[in-house]
Amino acid sequence: MARKKSGRKYGESASKSVKRAVHLEKRGKLRSGKGGKGGVVKSREQAIAIGLSEARKRGAKVPKQRSS
Repeated sequence: MARKKSGRKYGESASKSVKRAVHLEKRGKLRSGKGGKGGVVKSREQAIAIGLSEARKRGAKVPKQRSS
């Protein structure tokens, strides 16, 4: 029997986008809100969410956002 291939959930460009967002957050340069007009992002989780959101806008392979 052939084994099922496990596909990646997130694409390469999605991980680059998240990496960039976390990098900016660590340096205190990442801002939330439309056009970066909100406050400075302080949590790592929020930085990851912003990175994934940006990746989605660019059309990267990212799963659909979970409804809260």
